[in-house]
Amino acid sequence: MSVEDREEFLAGLHVGVLGLDDPRHGGGPLLVPLWYSYRPGGLVVIETGRKTLKARLIREAGRFSLCVQDETAPYRYVSVEGPVVSVEDPLPPAEREALAHRYLDADAASAYLAANHGQLADDILIRMRPQRWRTADFSAFAAEFDT
Repeated sequence: MSVEDREEFLAGLHVGVLGLDDPRHGGGPLLVPLWYSYRPGGLVVIETGRKTLKARLIREAGRFSLCVQDETAPYRYVSVEGPVVSVEDPLPPAEREALAHRYLDADAASAYLAANHGQLADDILIRMRPQRWRTADFSAFAAEFDT
């Protein structure tokens, strides 16, 4: 993918899969689906509970990976990895609301925020600068078979 294509794809509405090194129990990655936001040329933004395993592993490593994909043919994915550049604790309410409204319509977002107010009060906001990009777009490959 071109730089413009990969950034546009990452900015699209996908559930991301967070990837972290997890040294417990002999290693292997911790992979967790989550909501995120990204604007082309900017930072990847995630939120998580301050006392979660995700938060602890991110603090220890100082970096994380995120992968997003299109599950319909022709398949595409973007994976980014990079350093954490900031942590906001507590999570600013406007950021929490923006992320909910990114994934849910207005009524559902309001209901989600109200129902989870207590749990979300413990969340932090983490920003990562994409440093390494891995991408694939199988559109050209699929076009060969559409003739």
